Amino acid sequence: MLTGKQKRFLRAKAHHLNPIFQVGKGGVNENMVKQIGEALEARELIKVSILQNCEDDRDEVAREISSRSGAELVQIIGNIIVIYRESSENKQIELP
Repeated sequence: MLTGKQKRFLRAKAHHLNPIFQVGKGGVNENMVKQIGEALEARELIKVSILQNCEDDRDEVAREISSRSGAELVQIIGNIIVIYRESSENKQIELP
């Protein structure tokens, strides 16, 4: 579980990132969760964009992605989700 200070630090780090995944009409599927897990292992901090044609609620999508990929939800702002998971082999971000 991330503290408020850690979330603030991660939000600042994520500010300049571009979303690398998009959740569309199909919602969250197993293949997407697998790819998000691989991206988190490589980058630790990623943004996911929720498209307008997504039928699910953005909070529900954020919870589903974070729980199924074993990541921490850092922020939901507009239709962008920021998630973090510490990498086991490629640790780049040192949390305060």
